[in-house]
Amino acid sequence: MPTRTARTAWNGGLQDGSGQVELSSSKVGTFEVSFPKRAADDAGGTTSPEELIAAAHSACYAMQLSANIAEAGGTPQSLDVTADVSLGPDKAGGFRITGITLKVRGEVEGLDAAGFEKAAQAAKDGCPVSKALTGTTITLDAALA
Repeated sequence: MPTRTARTAWNGGLQDGSGQVELSSSKVGTFEVSFPKRAADDAGGTTSPEELIAAAHSACYAMQLSANIAEAGGTPQSLDVTADVSLGPDKAGGFRITGITLKVRGEVEGLDAAGFEKAAQAAKDGCPVSKALTGTTITLDAALA
């Protein structure tokens, strides 16, 4: 299996510095990062580690769920997955990811709501990104559209 790479170039201190995250493996882009914007409600055109984790988690979860639906005898027509990754203070100092909420709405042939919920829960537990984030509480809101 392949290894994927991203690179960050950072200049300055935490509060006055900024950086650029390059998606090196795919070469799809370079994105601005800054701590003040990371900690603000409005990202102001920059990304953050939490947004990148949210992107990775939503994509991974969608792939895993499509596989689980097929294994359960269904056919996924469409899956709309959102991952919300929250940043907050850590009791030990600094910051931590305080939680992740996955929300999925699916159009699926061949599974009822209970079958979809079972496949969705198994995908939450089985997707490689979920496994990598086991120190974080991950909640799921899954329903057929």
